[in-house]
This record gives sequence, C-alpha cells and structure tokens, in this order.
Amino acid sequence: MSNAGGKATIAFIGTGLMGGPMAQNLLKNGFTVRVWNRSVEKAEALVTHGAVLAPSPAEAATGADIVVTMLSDGQAVGEVLFEKGVANALKKGAVIIDSSSIAPPIAREHAGKLAEIGLAHVDAPVSGGVPGATAGTLAIMAGGDEKIVASLADVFSAMGRVTYVGPSGAGQLCKLANQQIVAVTIGAVAEAMMLVEAGGASREGFRNAIRGGFAESRILELHGERMVKRNFVPGGPSKFQLKDLNGVMAMAEQLSLDLPLTAQVRQEFADFVNDGGADIDHSGLLIHLEKLNNRQKD
Repeated sequence: MSNAGGKATIAFIGTGLMGGPMAQNLLKNGFTVRVWNRSVEKAEALVTHGAVLAPSPAEAATGADIVVTMLSDGQAVGEVLFEKGVANALKKGAVIIDSSSIAPPIAREHAGKLAEIGLAHVDAPVSGGVPGATAGTLAIMAGGDEKIVASLADVFSAMGRVTYVGPSGAGQLCKLANQQIVAVTIGAVAEAMMLVEAGGASREGFRNAIRGGFAESRILELHGERMVKRNFVPGGPSKFQLKDLNGVMAMAEQLSLDLPLTAQVRQEFADFVNDGGADIDHSGLLIHLEKLNNRQKD
C-alpha cells in the first residue's frame, strides 16, 4: 500500500530517543507513517506531526510496505517481529529495516526466518546519535540484498546517508566496529581531559586548542563539550555502549581476534555501569575515570 503521492506506507516500531526523530523525518518527507512504542506517550507525540498511532505492533504493520524497527536489543526485535505478530501481518514482498543495534548472528537469523515467509530484511543500524537523527544526517550501514537496499534509497535519504556494506549481518558488524571506535575515543578524550587539568591547563582551552588538528573528531566536538560542561544526560546511555562492546568482544572471540584496547574500555564501561552509571551518557565515562583517580567533581 502506498499513499496518494506514491510513497511507501511505513510502520515505525520504537519511537524513543532515536526512533522518534527518525520517524518525524520520514513524515517530513511525505511518507505515511504508523507508529507504535512500548511507552505510548513517545508514539503519541508524533501524531501532531502527522503519524497514525497504532495500538499494537501488528496493527502498525498491517498493510504496510516497510517496517522500520528501532528497539533496544535483539530480543526486543525478535519479540516484536515473531511474537507480537509483525511478520504475520505483512504481505509477501514487504521489507523490514532493522535499525536497532543487535548482534550480527541474530540479524542473520531474523533475515533467514523472514525470507522463509517471503519477507525481505535489511539490517541498517545507524550512527550519529540524537543530533544526527534529528537533523536527518545519520550514517546508515546496510546489510542484506544490495538491490533491495538500493530500492529503499528514498526511505534512507529521509533519515541520513546509507552505505551498503555487505550481506545480512554486515550492517550490524559495521555498527559494532563503529561503537568500538566511539568507546575507545571517549576513553581517550576523557583521560586527556584529566591529564591536562591535573597539570594546570584548562579542559575547555585544551579542547578548543586541538580542534581542527589531527585529534579532531565528532567525539571531541560533541562528547568533549559534554565533558567540559559536565552535561551527562543521555544521549547514548552507558548501558547501551556496554551492550555494544560486549557484542564486539563476542564477535572477536568467534573470529579469534585479540582486541586489547577494546577489552580495556569494555571493562571500564562495565565497572561504570555496575557503579550506577547505566543511564548516564557514555561520555560520562569521565566520571568513572575521575573516581579511579580520586578526582571526583560535583
């Protein structure tokens, strides 16, 4: 089913911090969007932007051409697809775009089960955080059938920039690698912040001084600013960063890889989460490192 303008009808499942603005950008680009979220108020907020509120995931998916999922983990995605009736509600030939961050083997398993009933699956996790989701500038890593990914160009372009990275599961693998770089870089920036301050320099001055040099990055720009201003409202909760790092290490074990930097930062995030940092932004790893060095701040 397409709307009057010829655009696809999309069911968007999971309209939280990331999913909400992604769905809003699809609406801005003329798609008919039906929304469902476990916490209904987050889906209701999109009705004023033109979304249709669905009472269940299956009812959101009924008659839709495309389903986009943005959920917390692989278990949540599997539950929505196979236990809450989304897969059975779709007509053959419909496409599921899973933008959640889940383990590559689970993405491949979902793709196989959906193919058996005539449904296509694209694992398309994203990077860019809430700012990227809001601006429609997300980096989207798509795994699956390359022709199907190409056919979804107008859908992806409403949310960001898509790159085809390989067969089913490849999108999720690249997202794990992205999160690996994010976590290690957050740790490096946080340690550098402590070093310069301990030696008498200004954290803010340090960040400003190295902007534009070889250490420049989105992490330094956005999370470095969070560290200077001590604004650790998520954003990206540390518990999700830890989930992704656990996924990286599981894949490393399967592939017989030794990743010492990733292993160390995974341990630091595990300690931070276990010490009460689960729902603090991942840039808040600085708090944990300050505590290790007896340099806690208010």
